[in-house]
Amino acid sequence: MAEDWVGYRWLSERYNARPVQPQPVESDIGATRRTTRHNGTVRETYTAAMRPADTLSAHLTFALKHEGVFLEQLARLFNVIPEGEIRAWVLAERTGQYARRAGFLYEWLTGRLLDGVPAVTNGGYVDAIDSADYVVATAPGNNTRWRVRDNLPGSREFCVTVRRTDIARKAENYDCGAQLDALQVEYGADVLRRSAVWLTLKESRASFQIEHEQDKTDRIKRFAAVMETRIGAWANPLEFGTLTGLQREIIGDLTTLKHFGLRQSPVFVGATDHFRDVIHYIAPHWKDVSGMLDGLAAFLTRTAGASPIARAAAVSFGFVYIHPLADGNGRVHRFLINDILRRDNAVPRPFVLPISAAITSKAQHLAAYDQVLEVLSRPLMQRYERCAGFGAYREFEDGAKSNFTFGAYDDAAFTWRYLDLTAHVEYLAGLIDRTIRTEMRQEAELIRNWDRARFLVKEVLDGPNADIDRIIRSVRDNHWSVSGKLSREFPIIEEANLGGAIVRAVREAFDTPEEPEPPAPSGEPR
Repeated sequence: MAEDWVGYRWLSERYNARPVQPQPVESDIGATRRTTRHNGTVRETYTAAMRPADTLSAHLTFALKHEGVFLEQLARLFNVIPEGEIRAWVLAERTGQYARRAGFLYEWLTGRLLDGVPAVTNGGYVDAIDSADYVVATAPGNNTRWRVRDNLPGSREFCVTVRRTDIARKAENYDCGAQLDALQVEYGADVLRRSAVWLTLKESRASFQIEHEQDKTDRIKRFAAVMETRIGAWANPLEFGTLTGLQREIIGDLTTLKHFGLRQSPVFVGATDHFRDVIHYIAPHWKDVSGMLDGLAAFLTRTAGASPIARAAAVSFGFVYIHPLADGNGRVHRFLINDILRRDNAVPRPFVLPISAAITSKAQHLAAYDQVLEVLSRPLMQRYERCAGFGAYREFEDGAKSNFTFGAYDDAAFTWRYLDLTAHVEYLAGLIDRTIRTEMRQEAELIRNWDRARFLVKEVLDGPNADIDRIIRSVRDNHWSVSGKLSREFPIIEEANLGGAIVRAVREAFDTPEEPEPPAPSGEPR
């Protein structure tokens, strides 16, 4: 039996304007009133008494009232709906809040004024979107033409939507500072400060691991230095000159890249499988990148004072979907998470949350990161895969050479411009919590235990910290025993029969069980 849709779904089918992103709320008519949820979509079933008339105005009123503001859907609808239908509606209901909101959103999304429609001169102002249901601009402006309070968090070129689901509300309220304070109580300020140095390097190493470049030692150190010195340092991290400098610092001069800064060529994210290119994501047209970044910067300005986690998620994931650079987008994306948290005073200096380390710590965590990126990339590719291909190579203005072609930039722009990043906010809060509770706790515990091991070993055998660290590391790596190599390096251990006491001291410091454990990876104590 065919579904009896109402609201946005009815409009999208009537006007052949289907969105790429899953519709957050779908409504239909059925025998009984009920609410169901499946794969992130809320299905609202209403009885026949709620059925709107088969008109644009009735179904759009129903959608705005019961389903919220779905920007991609509205942008696609307004692109195909005859202007006269909107004009007739707003003229007929001059002071109606839904007609006013529809008129405002039409002009905001299309950039076109409705000819022949005079300004509304009376009635109270209404919000463009409901602050109870969405992350909105914290300092909205009044649109006097429609008497609508413009609290949209971005610009027409790029506007992120974050719905205040139950999980998203918890994410907004997550207190990074309180969690860090709890760690400080547990491990002490000195240990936590010292761990911050190693956490920065750990974050850099893990970030390169995500890019499958974990063997690039110099690049890892360079990115760690950027994280340490540049996080929260700029008034606007999305300003074009700032991004250019940031990209150059991260990548360095030893690169085949011919142009730093905003790309002027096509980009896709993919892999090579059996000598053929597999496309996972297609980035917006390079001519749209500048305006989209302006819109993302507008979000940063317009939502000042809102939840740091919501802002960090929207800016960082918005950035990676715009993919404005020819190289380095992933690293800048993860840099921006810490940058927003720092500038919003959610994570104080000198801490850098090793979020990349949390992402790569287990296969399932890396898979979860990929899955949240696929919230957009999967439906986008399902819609546009056949529009992508490879032809003759050509050189673009930024010096990049590419044979990639894509024939649906204009149609896909409705999706790229109006991203729903609710799932990304929900994901980032969980990631940050795991980062603080697991990654940072493990780092602090390792430093505390290492300090204790130094103290206990020095009660057996004194010496410079570098020598004592070498002994501790060797005992841990050698199945909790003194190796022949270590005895030859420090003959006093065997001569004074200190091996057993040293092993007991190290084991006690790290609170290890009596049965030997497999050797830990060798390296610095951190």
